Amino acid sequence: MPAVDEVASRPARDPRLPTAADVDRAAGLLGSVIAPTPLQRADRLSALTGLDVWLKREDLTPVRSYKARGAYTVLAGLSDEERARGVTCASAGNHAQGVAFACARAGVHATIFLPRTTPRQKRDRVAALGGDQVEVVIAGDQYDDAAVAAADFAAASGATVVPAFDHPGIIAGQGTVAAEILAQSAGLGWQPDALVLPVGGAGLIAGCLTVLGERLPGARVLAAEPAGAASLAAALAAGGPVELDAVDPFVDGAAVRRVGELTYRAVADARSSVELSLAAVPEGLICVEMLDLYQVDGIIAEPAGALAPAALRLPGPGAPDAAGGGTGIAGLPAGSHVVVVVSGGNNDVSRYADIVERALVHEGLKHYFLVEFPQEPGALRRFLDDVLGPDDDITLFEYTKRNNRETGPALVGIEMQSPDDLAGLLARMEESRLRVEKVPPDSPLFGFVLS
Repeated sequence: MPAVDEVASRPARDPRLPTAADVDRAAGLLGSVIAPTPLQRADRLSALTGLDVWLKREDLTPVRSYKARGAYTVLAGLSDEERARGVTCASAGNHAQGVAFACARAGVHATIFLPRTTPRQKRDRVAALGGDQVEVVIAGDQYDDAAVAAADFAAASGATVVPAFDHPGIIAGQGTVAAEILAQSAGLGWQPDALVLPVGGAGLIAGCLTVLGERLPGARVLAAEPAGAASLAAALAAGGPVELDAVDPFVDGAAVRRVGELTYRAVADARSSVELSLAAVPEGLICVEMLDLYQVDGIIAEPAGALAPAALRLPGPGAPDAAGGGTGIAGLPAGSHVVVVVSGGNNDVSRYADIVERALVHEGLKHYFLVEFPQEPGALRRFLDDVLGPDDDITLFEYTKRNNRETGPALVGIEMQSPDDLAGLLARMEESRLRVEKVPPDSPLFGFVLS
């Protein structure tokens, strides 16, 4: 039990934060709109980690993510006057779909601002879900640009802003995910030992921690963030929300520069009642998990949808590498019940070439080199015969230009069957006396070779 002076020194709970009772009320509102999503055992991840892993399939909602839960909860609380003025929001795609879905069912008009980086598939889904109730506007290159445009529109029109995450109704609505998990697992005869939750602006984790802190104290929660957009980790380290200097937009559904004030407070407050850890998940590992979800489990996930299950694959005690074999939740006994939220499922098929490329690079199966070839007959043949291994495959060969009369550089992409084959390839390159430079994945040049 904490000391008396420790309790006295804690800041008072923000009265705007919802409680588990508010989550229950949100669940009542949602009951006729969104059916509970399935809780399904994940045989592949269970075998990979030695845990009893279950997937909370938020990708099976009408909008393929949990976002409609919060959006509809907010709309249900509007006055008649606010409904008449309409609503607006900014989104990287999934929140927009949630708002569009909610507006179509509530009969409220929405003007939705999306950044240019939003995949075409998500733009089309927003329009289809919202129908005549939604107008889509493209504004800026990132979510934060769209958020400014939505705020300006609201100030000029009187429309109510439906935030993507930083609102009591959003938090309460997203918290229904945890309430369903507890009810469904109880029906199966167990309770979760740990939850793995994807994090962008922290609306989902704020709502889930609200429920867990009151109804499953001591639960372990792993907050999974993209390595290129770890805004919650930055906020917790700084003692409050801070803006990241840069954001990698690849995990577009969770690429948020700054977590919300309310969502941060909810997470910070809950740390006294739950055991929270954070994981920064590399984009390459997310791609590996996306492909496994698709090819093995038959689940179509976007990068944000694969974020939480990918975090479970991070190296833990005894894990051989970052591709799998351990667990990102250190210290859990074998067979522990772990629930992983999969959300969302709005992946554009045109992105799969890029996803496969990133996965191969992450697993050490694909590498790029700058090779200077002598300008003489047979140089390329000798490279193929003497340098490449029997299972190595050239997937890219871009002859750039002739530097001088003696040599000319080429950008060469090589795919191999095993990451262990790299050492032999590098040794043969050294013996060939060719001038070879390996292109590291963090090099700016890498951006030109990714699909």
